[in-house]
Amino acid sequence: MRLGEKKNLALVLSGGGIKAAAFHIGVCLAMREKGFRFAGGSPEHVASVFTDNKLTFKTYVGSSAGAIISAFIAAGYDIDSIIEAFTKGSGLSISPSRKKHYDPNPAYLRPLSYRDLFALNVRASHPSRIFSSFFRKKPVISGGIEVLLKRGFKVNGIFSTENIEKYIRENVHPKNTFASLGVNLYIVATQLNHARKVVFGNFAETSKDDQVQYANFASVSQAAAASASLPPFFSPYPIHDNRGREIYYFDGEIRDTLSTHVAADRGADLVVASYSIQPYHYSKEIGSLHEYGMPVIFNQALYQSVQQKITSHIKYQKSVGQLISAVDGYLKQTDISIEHREKLIDILVTRTKYNANVDYIYIHPSPQDYEMFFADHFSLNPDILAKIVKTGFKSAMLALRKQTI
Repeated sequence: MRLGEKKNLALVLSGGGIKAAAFHIGVCLAMREKGFRFAGGSPEHVASVFTDNKLTFKTYVGSSAGAIISAFIAAGYDIDSIIEAFTKGSGLSISPSRKKHYDPNPAYLRPLSYRDLFALNVRASHPSRIFSSFFRKKPVISGGIEVLLKRGFKVNGIFSTENIEKYIRENVHPKNTFASLGVNLYIVATQLNHARKVVFGNFAETSKDDQVQYANFASVSQAAAASASLPPFFSPYPIHDNRGREIYYFDGEIRDTLSTHVAADRGADLVVASYSIQPYHYSKEIGSLHEYGMPVIFNQALYQSVQQKITSHIKYQKSVGQLISAVDGYLKQTDISIEHREKLIDILVTRTKYNANVDYIYIHPSPQDYEMFFADHFSLNPDILAKIVKTGFKSAMLALRKQTI
């Protein structure tokens, strides 16, 4: 694969808190070092500046933290501006006079503070709601401690993503519509009360099947806030659909950790996927995780589950490609006509949704990088962020070293 020959580049960014956001930033820095460009901003700006598609991303797919970074890039902010916003966002308030209003070619992004990221879920955390229906409703199931928790503990999240929505709406996307962008932005969320993944974007109409809904009724800020609603830390986020119904959404990675198919289905011929989740592999310096307590063990269990889904996804893509190639090779050796051979291969391609013209690059931390594993998921400490950014940079450089520009 020669990267320079690819015409439609897509960047897929997964979730994992501020830690994932910093990792994605490092990945983008490395790609910029290798000559890649990130188109963004208004249609007029993109058309005038990014006239050559060579090594230029014009499609972004984001989930959770990846949705926020994707929203920044799609708005036209460069990587340096995003880095500055995160590293200066220590939680201290910023003077309103320093706020820069929207510019078609923005260079300044107001620093992200803890207040922007973590809004206390006041309504849900009120004592009257925590035990609101403990004595009023009968349990749906019988049992012991589980029923006690389900009946009495009614908090749907410690924090809400309302401030994230406000930050993006006021500082990043003033027009706040997918249609106002000169690039393709797709933000993935999960419908709370249905087993369906939802992709928000600039679609002509809202459509759905049993697995995925492609929705056009959310603003960019609403979609990002919905995608970033990671349970149990953040409460589900409500959005009104085209029929006025209030529907709740939460984390975009509940169903799929990497939604690379969204980019491929929309015409990308090169999909670069960045994800920060990598389970811990035993090292003598750290020892066994059983000595570090329940939170670390829970993280390892979550990471193992996520990694298994990613690995299965990658193996499936490779297996389907190998299967189709093997069947095609076998049919060429038989007396079957070219017409029938091509029809059979076309059936296989259609049923498996395989596209031989799409190449994938997966970027992730090394399993031996225990510092990355133990790094805080929600810290804005500049020193911690700097280390994670470097990890993303090194991981991307290693992945790109295997490719030909």
